[in-house]
Amino acid sequence: MKLYRSIKLAALLVVLMIGQGKLLAAAIDPTTPTEPAASSKPNIVMILADDLGYSDLGCYGSEIETPNLDRLAKNGLRFTQFYNTARCWPTRGALLTGYYAQQIGRDKLPTVPGGNNKKRPEWARLLPDYLKPAGYRCYHSGKWHIDGKILDSGFDRSLDMRNQGNYFSAKNNLIDDKPVKVDENEEYYATTGTADHAVDCLKDHAVNHAEKPFFHYIAFIAPHFPLHARPQDIAKYQGRYAEGWQVLRQSRYDRQRQLNLVSTPLSKVEPEVGPPYHFPAAFEKLGPGEVNRPSPWEKLTAEQKSFQATKMAIHAAMVDAMDQEIGRVLSQLEAMNALENTIVMFASDNGASAEIMVRDGGHDPQASPGSAATYLCLGPGFSNACNTPFRRHKTWVHEGGISTPLIVHWPKGITDKNALRHTPAHVIDFVPTALELAGVTKPEQWQGTHIPAAPGKSLLPAMNKDITIERESLWWLHEGNRAVRVGDWKLVSTADGPWELYDLSVDRAEQNNLASQMPDRVLQLEKIWQQETDDFTKLAQP
Repeated sequence: MKLYRSIKLAALLVVLMIGQGKLLAAAIDPTTPTEPAASSKPNIVMILADDLGYSDLGCYGSEIETPNLDRLAKNGLRFTQFYNTARCWPTRGALLTGYYAQQIGRDKLPTVPGGNNKKRPEWARLLPDYLKPAGYRCYHSGKWHIDGKILDSGFDRSLDMRNQGNYFSAKNNLIDDKPVKVDENEEYYATTGTADHAVDCLKDHAVNHAEKPFFHYIAFIAPHFPLHARPQDIAKYQGRYAEGWQVLRQSRYDRQRQLNLVSTPLSKVEPEVGPPYHFPAAFEKLGPGEVNRPSPWEKLTAEQKSFQATKMAIHAAMVDAMDQEIGRVLSQLEAMNALENTIVMFASDNGASAEIMVRDGGHDPQASPGSAATYLCLGPGFSNACNTPFRRHKTWVHEGGISTPLIVHWPKGITDKNALRHTPAHVIDFVPTALELAGVTKPEQWQGTHIPAAPGKSLLPAMNKDITIERESLWWLHEGNRAVRVGDWKLVSTADGPWELYDLSVDRAEQNNLASQMPDRVLQLEKIWQQETDDFTKLAQP
C-alpha cells in the first residue's frame, strides 16, 4: 500500500548545501567550535535490523544477496566485534540514549524491576534532544519499542510500525504518533512501507530543509518473526537450504575465514539448546515438520527437512528484501547529493532467534509458507547457522546472542575502504559517536536534573585507524544471563549456570572454558560485573 506520495520530480533537482565542509576535522579537532556551521556537519543515518544473525549479510559470510549493504562495506568499514544487548527493546533504549538499558529502567536488574513497559527517567534523553539544538532535523521510520511518544522524544517526523505480527498489513501503525488510515485491500509489505516513509522524509528534507543536516533512524522489523516475505523473494531461495544447517554453518564459516572476519574455531552445535521459551501449544499448530532442537540434519524426517529449509528460505528472502529497500534509501541520498557527507551505520538489535511460537493472527498450516495467514519462526537449527561462528541465540549473552555486524560508510570522512575494525564496541557507543560527529557537547543537566555520566565511547578514533577504544569493561544482563568483557577476557553465564571464562583473542566461539584453570581471573571479572551491577542499581533505584 502506498502510504506516502512522491513529491514532484523537480524537487530532486534542488541543489543541497548538505555535505560541504571539512567534516572529520570539525568532529575531532579540539580547537573547533562545539557547534560548527550547519553546512559542515555530516548527516547521520542509523539503520537497525531486527533478529539478524552475525553471518546473515554477504559481506559477513552469507550466501544471501545483500548487494547494497555489501557496497557500503566495500566502500567503508566493517566492525568485527560490535555488540548489542541480546534483545530488541534494551538495545533500542541503549542505542538512542548511550546508557545500558538497566541504567534507564528499560531492562531489569537483580533487585530493581525494569523492562519494555518501564519509563525512562527524565534525564535519559534520546539523541534528537541533543542534535536538534545543533540544527539537525530528526526522522524515525519503522519499529520503535522505546517508551514515550516519538515526536515528544525530539523527532520531527515518524512512522511507528506498531503492527509487528503481520508484514502484509499497516493496521495499528502510527504516523507522527497518530493512527494510519488503512485500506486492507491495497498491497502492503512492512519492509517496503518503512523505506517508503524514509524516502519521503528525505525528499521533503531536500525541498524544505536543505540548509540543515539530518539524523534519520531507520528501524526495520525484518527479519524478525513471523517469517513473512513476498513470493518472488522467497522463490529466489527456495531449495537453497536443502542440505541443512550444518552445511550452511560450515560454508558461512569458510567464507568468514576467507574475508578475515574471524580467526576463532567454529563453535560446536549444542543439541540440547532449544528455544529460550517453551510454547508447547505452538507445536500442535505448526505440525510434524517443526523441531525445537538443532538435531543432526540427517536424523530429521523428509517432512522436517523440507519445513525447516523452507523457513530458512523465507528468512533469507526477508533479509534480501530489506537490502533492496536500503538500496532505495541510498539512491535517494545519492539523488540529493547527500551520500558523500552522510555517515550510514548498519547493525542488528540482537542475534538470530531460536524462538518458536504462534501469536497475533495465528497460523494456517494450509496457507502458503511466508504468507499473511502463516506464523513461522526460524528456530534453533538455522538460527545457529545465522549466528555463525558463535554460540547461542537472541536472549543469551554468549557471543551468538550479542554479536552484530556493524557497517560504517562515510565517503567524506573515512579514508579507508573495504577495511576491518577490530575494537570491541557496543550500541551504547552510538550516541557519543553521533554527538562528536555533530560537534555537540552533551550538557550536564536536563531541565535542572543532573545527567549521569554515560558508559559509551565515541568510535570516531577507530574510523580511520584500526585501534582499540580504551574502556574499563563491557557489561551484559538479560533474563538472568550475564557477562562482562575486560580486554579480551570474557566472563559469561546462563541464568542457571556457573561462570564460564574465555580468552576471546583466540576463542570468540567460546569453546574452551578456562574457569577451572584460572579461578583468580574469574573472581576478578566477577567483582567487576558485580560492581557495575551495584552502580546501575543505585542509579536505577526509584
